Amino acid sequence: MTIERPATVGVILAGGLARRMGGGDKPMREIGGRAILDHVIARLAPRCDGLLLNANGDPARFARFGLPVVADTVEDYPGPLAGVLAALDWTAGNRAQAEWVVSVAGDCPFLPRDLVARFHQARIADDAQLCVAASAGRSHPVIGLWSVALRHDLRRALMEGMRKIDRWTANYRLATVSWPADPFDPFFNANTLDDLAEAERLARLVEQ
Repeated sequence: MTIERPATVGVILAGGLARRMGGGDKPMREIGGRAILDHVIARLAPRCDGLLLNANGDPARFARFGLPVVADTVEDYPGPLAGVLAALDWTAGNRAQAEWVVSVAGDCPFLPRDLVARFHQARIADDAQLCVAASAGRSHPVIGLWSVALRHDLRRALMEGMRKIDRWTANYRLATVSWPADPFDPFFNANTLDDLAEAERLARLVEQ
């Protein structure tokens, strides 16, 4: 049975600094002749009703991608949960028809094309309020599906010092959706120069 996908906004969490690569924005590093962020956008945009970037600092550095850039609304850079909150708030104010936000990491160039569809299938099947991705026996809490209705709860938790995604999601009905890691892990992320070299190899194998 095909489940109709409800309106879903996508957010790319692009705020990570490439400290292990010498600094700068990780999503701007290139594999296969294109920025990692180009690969992420190509895989996610067709499955979403609008796409935005979460990043702090000067948004002009992302201008060529043509996407809204939203900064954290909670001070002291509390991590990816702040980026999720910024996306939930943006969606509530700009896409009133969308009740869901899917978040992905900005350094994951090989995201599964069925990410959004499978999240919604699992959410409905498990009567879940949130979903997270998993592969190779590991959870990837940054890659998840979030209810816009929970944004006030999330803001309260952040203001009270919550930082760990899995600690916050443990308070809700959570579905975990697993993908196979063979022949490659769709949630491979480029953190080091060695990872970039591996991503170049994978890019030649993976149909983009």
